[in-house]
Amino acid sequence: MKKALRDAVVVITGASSGVGEAAAEAFARCGSKLVLAARDAAALQRVAKTCRELGAEVLVVPTDVTDADAVKELAEKAMSFGKIDVWFSNVGVGAVGRFVDTPIAAHEQVIRTNLIGHINDAHAAIPIFLKQRHGTFINMISLGGFASTPFAAAYSASKFGLRGFSEALRAELADEPDIHICDVYPTFMDTPGVAHGANYTGRKLSVPPPVYNARRAARAIVRLAERPRASTTVGLVADLARFVHFLAPNTTTRLLAQLTSRYLKQGPRAENSNGNLFRAPAVAGGIDGGLRSSHRIPVATMAAVVVVGFAIAALIAGRSRVSYRGVLR
Repeated sequence: MKKALRDAVVVITGASSGVGEAAAEAFARCGSKLVLAARDAAALQRVAKTCRELGAEVLVVPTDVTDADAVKELAEKAMSFGKIDVWFSNVGVGAVGRFVDTPIAAHEQVIRTNLIGHINDAHAAIPIFLKQRHGTFINMISLGGFASTPFAAAYSASKFGLRGFSEALRAELADEPDIHICDVYPTFMDTPGVAHGANYTGRKLSVPPPVYNARRAARAIVRLAERPRASTTVGLVADLARFVHFLAPNTTTRLLAQLTSRYLKQGPRAENSNGNLFRAPAVAGGIDGGLRSSHRIPVATMAAVVVVGFAIAALIAGRSRVSYRGVLR
């Protein structure tokens, strides 16, 4: 049954740029009441101004989701609207680099933000949902929740962990028919995230094509709020990667590691940086990251076909070995 979003109260963490900002605008167009949270107060005010111009009522609450008490305070302030219908847990950071070259403090901060931060969100939101007997909690996970990302080990750990957390929480709440835990698994989005992330590779970072408009993810999030479901992917590559990793996880991960390593040896040089791990970026960046114009879809499609081919070949080879051993026995 489709849920009405007009006058629904929607909390969005990580609302200062990228998919969070795009989602804020999308919910504003639906007539929702918004509670926007992130570390950067000035960036939140800019997003709020746009949403108010779209007709939404907006409350801005600067919040660091790694601080559990601050997230509890966010929930209390959101309840000034009298309820919370949707909580979009969207904060995410990354640190790219070889595992041993990345400072342990950076690994810890990625886990603290991408996993503990979302747990803090849920721990603040779910008691409210249980009291009011309804609510939708939407976890932004990513393609990394299904396929590991070499040279971003802590990011992989956080996303695999977040996927497990969501599954466990969804099972616990199975007897609450109007409380929903929803997961979003997008492929690469054109946001400032890559530019803002920590980089310990010594090379300028980019992402492989295709790169999707963040507003596409925002539309998927609005659809989840209207018609909750356990999980949804955004972009064909996310579906392909999920399928390929299921068929041959070790082969595809090794291939990805080789391709990434080759790029990091040849890419333009850049200074190492902590990025936005420990503080908000100097410039929030808006929704778009300027990544789409440099990519061509046919190249990505060909690359996907090659990866699928490798994976299927590996699967067939593995099954053949099993069959052969069975005959020998």
